[in-house]
Amino acid sequence: MITALSALAGFIAVALGAFGAHALESGFDEKQIGWWQTATLYLLVHAALATALSAANAERYSFAAGVLLIGGLLFAGTLYAMALGAPRWFGAITPIGGLAMLAGWALIAWAALKA
Repeated sequence: MITALSALAGFIAVALGAFGAHALESGFDEKQIGWWQTATLYLLVHAALATALSAANAERYSFAAGVLLIGGLLFAGTLYAMALGAPRWFGAITPIGGLAMLAGWALIAWAALKA
C-alpha cells in the first residue's frame, strides 16, 4: 500500500511541479514561487525515498517509509495551499510535516544500525 501511495505522491509532485512551472509562474510573486518549488522538491524526494524503501520490501523500513510519506505530503500540501492563497496560518502546520520527514530519516538510520 505504501508503494502505491508514495508512487502517487511522486506523480503528484511531478504534475504540480510542471503545472507550477508553466501555468502559475506568471501569476505568482517570488514568495509563492519559492513555496511551490520547495513543496515540489521535498515531496518528490520523500515520495521517491518512500517508494524505494517500500518497494525493497524490507519490513524494517516500512514504518519509516510511511512517516516520510505523511511528512512529505503534509509539508508540501501546506506550502502548495499557501502558494494558492490559503491563509498564512497554514504555515504553522508546515513544520509538523518537516518534523515527520526528519523522523522518517532518523527511523531509517535507526533501522539500519539495528540490522
